[in-house]
Amino acid sequence: MSDPAFGTFFVPGPTEVRPEILAQMARPMISHRGRAFEAIFARIEAGLRDVLLTGRPVYVGATSATGFMEMAVRNAPEGAILSLVNGGFSERFAEVAEACDRRVERVTVPWGAAHDLNVVESALAKSRFVAVTVAHCETSTGVLTNVRAVAELAHRHGAMALVDSVSAAGGAELVVDEWGLDFLLTGSQKALALPPGLAFAVASAEYVDRARSVRDRGIYFDILQYDEAAAKNQTPSTPAISLLYALEAQMGDIGREGIERRWERHETMRDLTLNWVHGISERRGIDLQVLAPDGSRSPTLTVIKLPEKVRGPDVSEAVKVRGFTIGSGYGRLKDRTIRIGHMGDHTPDGVKRCLQACEGAIAELVEGRHLVRV
Repeated sequence: MSDPAFGTFFVPGPTEVRPEILAQMARPMISHRGRAFEAIFARIEAGLRDVLLTGRPVYVGATSATGFMEMAVRNAPEGAILSLVNGGFSERFAEVAEACDRRVERVTVPWGAAHDLNVVESALAKSRFVAVTVAHCETSTGVLTNVRAVAELAHRHGAMALVDSVSAAGGAELVVDEWGLDFLLTGSQKALALPPGLAFAVASAEYVDRARSVRDRGIYFDILQYDEAAAKNQTPSTPAISLLYALEAQMGDIGREGIERRWERHETMRDLTLNWVHGISERRGIDLQVLAPDGSRSPTLTVIKLPEKVRGPDVSEAVKVRGFTIGSGYGRLKDRTIRIGHMGDHTPDGVKRCLQACEGAIAELVEGRHLVRV
């Protein structure tokens, strides 16, 4: 069975990885405590700083992004945490905090809704919190949160901003230092268009300094060990060398594209998708709706509400027959939505082809016709 051509896989994570990036992982092993590795790591870290627009060290870990969620919580000052929940992954951040024995208060809105910053400020004013957790892009709903504004509110009330940018970093505008984000985490398998298995984080100087007085930081996610290692172009424990080869190559390509142009490409792909949702109603009379509200729609993925009696898994299967892969809805939205991940190294032309396949599949299901896989 031959592999499909690049540009057919639109799941919102893991995203499609170009063959030339995957090929980098076949390079031979090297000592991760030698000068050759340190030179590679220095180039990687410089590229990541350009992506995240930070002058701080970027920590690289052989873990999923959930691991760095735990790092964010375990190293934060002792005290209660306010969690902004608007979907499955922002809820996971809250659950991680609870598993780390923190008292957690949630500000919860329905899946698909955006947070009212006045409500957030009211919650911050009522009680003392050491940190706020928030998802920059909620992968289950496609809602983009103004994390800069959240950080400003948190700081106004003496709290730190801990930001999950897993499905936003590398595709949505993100300026870590200027926005005053105290801890920013992301993963390799979303808009950075790399295989799963790596997580990245940036912490403010104040966050690192305050971590020194935190008890029970553990070992694997001790931010002080990461900070000391990064100063030597190293990792505190054995790195995933093959994945770092791919990361080095991808940082070079992202640098040549330019992060601002990368953001613009993602915005173009989002707008194509939004226009398609509006257009299918006019062309075919099919009622599709974007789940996220206008003004809070991520440039990296779109979650689409389906007509009655049309199920997300059925749409995904019908699209697959046409040679493309998209995501069904996540969690409680599985049956009622589909998710299209227009992120990473995809192009507007590729998105158009995917949307054409989606339109044919949805029309087939609405009309009661079913293609047979051959």
